[in-house]
Amino acid sequence: MEGDEYGRLTACEIAGAVTGGRVSAREVAEAALARIAGRDGAVRAFTETWPERALAYAAAVDRAVREGTPLPLAGVPLGIKATQRIASPLVARLLAAGCVPVGATAVPGPGTPWQTWGTTDRGPTLNPLGPRWSPGGSSAGSAAAVAARMVPLATGSDGAGSVRIPAAWCGVLGVKTTGGLAPVRGRTVRSAHGPLARTAADAAACLAALGRAGSCSSPGAEPRRMRVAWSATLGYAATRQDIAATAHTLLEALTEAGITAPHPAATVRLPDPAACWQHLRESRKETTGPAAGDSPEGAKVPEAATGPERATAPEAEPGPKRATAPETTTAPEKATAPKGKPSPERATAPKAELSPESATAPEPEPSPERATPPEAGTGRPNGQPGPTGPAAGTAAALNAALDRLFTEVDLLATPTTPGPPHGHDGPGESMSVALTWAFNITGHPAASLPAGRTAAGEPVGLQLVAPHGREDRLLAVAAAAEREGLL
Repeated sequence: MEGDEYGRLTACEIAGAVTGGRVSAREVAEAALARIAGRDGAVRAFTETWPERALAYAAAVDRAVREGTPLPLAGVPLGIKATQRIASPLVARLLAAGCVPVGATAVPGPGTPWQTWGTTDRGPTLNPLGPRWSPGGSSAGSAAAVAARMVPLATGSDGAGSVRIPAAWCGVLGVKTTGGLAPVRGRTVRSAHGPLARTAADAAACLAALGRAGSCSSPGAEPRRMRVAWSATLGYAATRQDIAATAHTLLEALTEAGITAPHPAATVRLPDPAACWQHLRESRKETTGPAAGDSPEGAKVPEAATGPERATAPEAEPGPKRATAPETTTAPEKATAPKGKPSPERATAPKAELSPESATAPEPEPSPERATPPEAGTGRPNGQPGPTGPAAGTAAALNAALDRLFTEVDLLATPTTPGPPHGHDGPGESMSVALTWAFNITGHPAASLPAGRTAAGEPVGLQLVAPHGREDRLLAVAAAAEREGLL
């Protein structure tokens, strides 16, 4: 398989070709690794690549396919956000579905009070749409790797917009799942995992592997015309006019195509979530310790960039029927240029069976099957600690306002960010999270769709927000937009 052919294929197309015997998972992995080797020098999306181990996982996939084992994501190269362990429930489920891990994607390093960037030992991660821009963050490398077509699918986590912001700035699709519904360890409802992908079908297939609705063949039912409320500011954000206009242009196109219907009578005015979000972050640090990668601009960045929750390369070759789970990797500031083996100084992680044939994972906390919807008025899964004091009032007000809104409409639409991508020197006084972090507090699912560019060429995203557990609405609109040629 040639690199250009590989770059044109979606995750679902790759899985179909591997399952149908038209190409092997090994051939796909070799093409992915070659494309990364040829392109990542100009993007720096990866802190490490794992050639030998990727080929070992690919061999296990090929064995499973020959034996008739159903793998919905057979042979799909996967970039793993460097703050996520390969043995984590999230990644383990994707490997069990047939994904092939090819490397760890860049996240922000310590030392700056903003997280909308990525770093490697070769320099900062560059935006494939324009190297002068940051790709966003903290899932910087994942978005950049997907946008540069080095992988069709990558993992992300979103505590304030860390999936949606890089998706918007890199021109790809990013989905933040409902709080508590994707496998996650050691996190409050504020942080949720989700995929970065180029197509709605690929994102749906990823969510299906995680136990959410969707598949390659059906990213969402043919949508009825969905009622949408639009807000450029949510009542508090200082959104730049051309950013709002660009995002709204896509929404107008969705309306003209019969996919959405505007609901101008719906009033969207939410309380500013800044103080509440900061309270939740400080509360989490007190109970679970700091975590890197989800702090917004203006918030103090924790130094914890080297803990056990790092994406890692497997340390052992898969056996005849199984692949062995990995050791942990270094932090981005210690990571070497992409290579096949992890460095010797890193700590080891517990082993787990991760082969496509017999994958098991650490018990999810919570799993999608066990997760309960957020309690009314709290924005948190049942049993999880919520905000206290004045922050509790803000969280309740946010949820009450959204509960009322979703009795009138199916979706809320906003620009993903109030401003354009910033340069590599930082965002200045801009708060790129202003339109995203409210939905981390409430736990509502949200997605960023590529909305085109401003007159100055700056990429813009359209954020869609749905009621709890209704990721299907987000994917249905994205899939319909793709069919109409709008994305």
